[in-house]
Amino acid sequence: MKAETRPTKVLVAIFAYNEAQKLKRTVGRFEKLNEAHVLIMDDGSTDGSVESLGAGPWTVLRNDQNRGAGYSVRRVLHHAREAGYEVACLVAGNDKDRPEEIARITEPILGGRADFVQGSRYARGGSFGNMPLSRQIATRWVHPFLVFLMTRRWLSDTTNGFRAIRLSILDDPRIDLDQDWLDRYELEPYLLYKVLRLDYRVEVAPVTKIYPEHREGYTKIRPFSGWWSILRPYVFVAFRLKK
Repeated sequence: MKAETRPTKVLVAIFAYNEAQKLKRTVGRFEKLNEAHVLIMDDGSTDGSVESLGAGPWTVLRNDQNRGAGYSVRRVLHHAREAGYEVACLVAGNDKDRPEEIARITEPILGGRADFVQGSRYARGGSFGNMPLSRQIATRWVHPFLVFLMTRRWLSDTTNGFRAIRLSILDDPRIDLDQDWLDRYELEPYLLYKVLRLDYRVEVAPVTKIYPEHREGYTKIRPFSGWWSILRPYVFVAFRLKK
């Protein structure tokens, strides 16, 4: 990692749940960034994903069982704050993201220009590959449009989990991550909604998002129930059904 990213202030968190070979490839990419502080967050995998990695220059947090993406993100953010990091960078453990692009989403925060940086495969300079057409339509147009309706702010890629957060914004009492209904896919869209509506400084950075082969499983989000889990934070908070 380039020296100017000041990695000691950044915790790079890799999230995994039964990712097997994809997690190995992901970690293999990060081993080259020997200056980065890397945390592997395992959400109760039962396929030996983490055990197969062996020892390495990373910290491992594990849930005792599968508790959900939101629960895992919350745990990582609390851990990062308690450990004294300034920025948390969230990365998928299924080999979709590129570690060499971490500086793109952390530097705006470390440089004092942003509080939250959203990675975008659709921004100028970004790229994507092996995505089903239906998923392209949903992630490029449908979800960003719904977010715009709720926040009046347009982001080109609102579902991309490759993002960075200034941890001090979580001291804002208007942002409450410790709600049980955020345990699955709700927490990240909830946080994005909050930073947009509360007028925090949000930037978009171009990143690469290459999906694995379909036979390996390109997503764990289930149709309908998973989609609603992603959308409902905007509905619940916008209409004050939740805080």
